[in-house]
Amino acid sequence: MAGKLYLVATPIGNLEDITLRALRILKEVDIIAAEDTRHTLGLLNYFEISKPLISYYKQNESTRSVELVEKLKEGKNIALVSDAGTPGISDPGEQIVKTAIQEGIEIVPIPGACAFVNAIISSGMSTREFCFLGFLSAVKKERKEKLEEIKYETKTLIFYEAPHKLKNTLENMLEILGDRNIVLAREITKIHEEFIHGKISDILGNLEEIKGEFVIVVEGNYQSKKEIEIKNLNQMSLDKQYEFYENQGLLKKEIIKQIAKDRNVNKNEIYQYFLEK
Repeated sequence: MAGKLYLVATPIGNLEDITLRALRILKEVDIIAAEDTRHTLGLLNYFEISKPLISYYKQNESTRSVELVEKLKEGKNIALVSDAGTPGISDPGEQIVKTAIQEGIEIVPIPGACAFVNAIISSGMSTREFCFLGFLSAVKKERKEKLEEIKYETKTLIFYEAPHKLKNTLENMLEILGDRNIVLAREITKIHEEFIHGKISDILGNLEEIKGEFVIVVEGNYQSKKEIEIKNLNQMSLDKQYEFYENQGLLKKEIIKQIAKDRNVNKNEIYQYFLEK
């Protein structure tokens, strides 16, 4: 009988945040696959847990996934942990889950700490809908392209960022997203936990010594790209708006219906305008 793959969330700072269930699973499994075995050993020693450790990090994820799935097929139960937080969230884990599912292995999530969840619930920004984007690319061109791609997203945006890249990232956000309200969540659950609120420009102007890992929570655009396009169309004359949709290949009946929808008026009103012309 095949073993089970447990995805075990570990503390992101405060060790008291580990769950009783996570501790039980770590004690019961045959093997613990860890992003950094030295880091995980410190956690296990603190809770007096002794288990065989196997490294599972970004650079060996593909090959190690195959090896671990073979052990699962042999009946071994394996717990996957990252250095902090939930495996697979901006940390290794996605590949082994895919491989295990293909082989019919049961996946068991063991919930716990997750930095971006705690950042948004403490930010004061909308939690109704949000978009988590993890770490932006370290390559400036790719980073700016991603920001351009999400420029008109109305959902709350959430990013992870390292301290040495924070200033450049905020400057790019200011340039592309505009001077929005943001929250910098720093060192969540740790001694120096801090939430910095303000406009991007104000925070950039007051950045001092930057330490710790950051979560950046950014307010969504107040208008979607579609709403902005409609607003621009509605500033055209009816004739120009008709020509715009005509160039898109719409038929007269479809154009009148679309213009009426854009302007939130009865389609007969638009029809009458063009009939009189």
